[in-house]
Amino acid sequence: MSQTRDEELGNAPIPSLVVKLALPAITAQIINLLYNIIDRVYIGHIPEAGDKALTGVGVTFPIILLISAFSQLVGAGGAPLAAISLGKGERERAQKMLRTAFYSLLCISAILTCVLQIIKHPVLMAFGASEDTVGYGESYLFIYLWGTVFVQMSLGLNPFITCQGRSGTAMLTVLIGAVSNIILDPVFIFVLGMGVRGAALATVISQAASAVWTVSFLRSAKSGIRLSFGKPHIDLALLGSICALGISPFIMQFTECLINVVFNSGLKKYGGDLYVGSMTIMQSVMQLLTVLSAGFNQGVQPIISFNYGAKKPERVRAAYRICFAASISVMGILTCLVMTFPRTFGGIFTDETALLDAVCEYMPMFVCGMTVFGIQNAAQCAFVGLGQAKISLFLACLRKVILLIPLALILPRFMGVRGIYLAEPVSDITSALTAGTLFLFNINRILAGEKNHGH
Repeated sequence: MSQTRDEELGNAPIPSLVVKLALPAITAQIINLLYNIIDRVYIGHIPEAGDKALTGVGVTFPIILLISAFSQLVGAGGAPLAAISLGKGERERAQKMLRTAFYSLLCISAILTCVLQIIKHPVLMAFGASEDTVGYGESYLFIYLWGTVFVQMSLGLNPFITCQGRSGTAMLTVLIGAVSNIILDPVFIFVLGMGVRGAALATVISQAASAVWTVSFLRSAKSGIRLSFGKPHIDLALLGSICALGISPFIMQFTECLINVVFNSGLKKYGGDLYVGSMTIMQSVMQLLTVLSAGFNQGVQPIISFNYGAKKPERVRAAYRICFAASISVMGILTCLVMTFPRTFGGIFTDETALLDAVCEYMPMFVCGMTVFGIQNAAQCAFVGLGQAKISLFLACLRKVILLIPLALILPRFMGVRGIYLAEPVSDITSALTAGTLFLFNINRILAGEKNHGH
């Protein structure tokens, strides 16, 4: 079975292979987005407290992003390397990577749970919560943090399923969690009257179901990379390689955490809870803009990695060309729709007039940089798939650390709350154009090096 999968990645026509792998990955991303959005929609419509509850839970997002960033460090770093090893015929090395990833994620889970439970109140206040909203954030986070291990297992190990060319199976991981959450949310929030605590409990149970499914598959005979428990062991050399590549997606996710903090604290200072709530909605809509591109890239990346390891540069070129065309066109079209109909998209999350007015005023400005951001998404996908840790790391740092965070701190000093919203498109456009330029100047060198010398 695994040999057939390897042959397919290395020999099947690229366009049909891209469609076969990308469609389940896109479906998984859409399902995952619904998972998150429906959570916020239910919270936003809690009777008499929806706006404050949505704002309070919105302030927890940086912590949730931080937790998922660590799963990216291990999963998004290890899976492309495992795929490259499979392309070279080094299955045993790929399995060692999976085992190292599993035990590393367990250790990370224990540390994050203990530390964040202790410091959650002061952290939420520092992240933009007010006395009116912090209680909602603490209630949500207290329960959510006990499910950290399930988040790490489902998000961190699922890429090891995708890298085998099994996008459909990886999609089921997300589907199981999403359907569970969609069913349990209204039961816990409204029927049992648990409010935001119910939303958190529904999420934990759903993530647990996804984690059990993921681990069970990777331990089964159907998986081309088998997870064996045995004596707990972390191969430090392999972990170093995993983290070297995974640091790029980690920083992209971690800096999302940082920018949430900068946004929320700045909006609280220059605007108040209303603007913090508007940012929660806008960032939710921003996820809508990136979901198709992210899913497509997730499906294409195993093709790039496997064929790079197998020394088939023309197949790599065919895959990334399709990736660029799809990412740029889809993100451009979706962004134009959001800019044209901001009230329609904002109305998904709230019916509060003042909150909707703020969203309508600032959302077109906030998202306009996404019209060209498909360039960076595709370039980053290709660089990570090719194992190019240094370039990926630079691009990850450029958008958020070098550009967005300083802009979000500096611009509001001169422009007030508008400057915070403007920082996003300036950063997005600059980093997208930089990513495209770096790709054009480096891709031939990278592929020529593989062709002549091996990886």
